[in-house]
Amino acid sequence: MFAISLGDDAAELRPLEPWRAEEFLAHMDRGREYIGRYVGLPSAATDLESARAFLQSYAEKQAADAGRIYGIWQDGTLVGGVLFRIFDVASGNCEAGCWLEPSAAGRGLVTRAVRVLIDWAVEERGMHRVEWVVSSANTASIKVAGRLGMTREGVQRESYPYGGVRHDMEVWSVLAPEWRAGR
Repeated sequence: MFAISLGDDAAELRPLEPWRAEEFLAHMDRGREYIGRYVGLPSAATDLESARAFLQSYAEKQAADAGRIYGIWQDGTLVGGVLFRIFDVASGNCEAGCWLEPSAAGRGLVTRAVRVLIDWAVEERGMHRVEWVVSSANTASIKVAGRLGMTREGVQRESYPYGGVRHDMEVWSVLAPEWRAGR
């Protein structure tokens, strides 16, 4: 097991594996409404069985080199996470994503965690393009993309039906040469 420090505030990035399903479910329960404003993750983990199945699906993605999921712990408590929803080694493209419960918002945890992911994807795995797809209404996530030096490429109008509403989705990205130059 490993943990990567996210700074001086007792925040760590760790693998989020199926054996952590109970802790993951408790975290989802604490932040279900907040997390679920823009992403369907809370509906994927409604009980212990579904939480374990969700984490197992990412264990299988990792085994296939097609995705990964990590938790963000603050003072020993799981408060959020980051993931590679898509990780396509052959094309050199991946899509990063995130979530947080409300108690962890506004501390820069996601920005720091995604920085670790992008560094690894670009420098260790040779990824060329990292995408960030976000609802136009999710201003906090859009700010993360900006802090990471990503470029807003465009808006997919009303492309994501969620919660009875069709959301505009913004596509942001950073290319490996841009990432290296910005570091």
